[in-house]
Amino acid sequence: MRIAVTIAGLVLVLAAVGIYGVLSRAVIQRRHEIGIRMALGAGPSGIVGLFMREGLKLAGIGLGLGLIAALFLSRVMSGLLFGIEPTDPLTFGGVAILLLVVATTACWVPTRRATRVDPVDTLKSD
Repeated sequence: MRIAVTIAGLVLVLAAVGIYGVLSRAVIQRRHEIGIRMALGAGPSGIVGLFMREGLKLAGIGLGLGLIAALFLSRVMSGLLFGIEPTDPLTFGGVAILLLVVATTACWVPTRRATRVDPVDTLKSD
């Protein structure tokens, strides 16, 4: 059980680092676009919404595929589970909520960095 919990924790950290990395790269690559949007009147909430949607969309796709795979693989693992059903809705729901919280936290830092782009500096760089 300890090994399974350790592996699950490492996978959770790996997922958070992956989402953070992908979103950070997107912010860096789209810095010019962010500056133009802000120069044209987009507020920080619009920029936050843009990148949070992008990051959480990726997390949602991964979560959906993971839940489908877990439902199919739960039959294989049913002999290893004691005290819970292989398709326990409370467990599946708790894990899904935990993953969404981790994904939201991983998206927040690069998204906040995107709101600090200076439109004047971005437009001068051309």
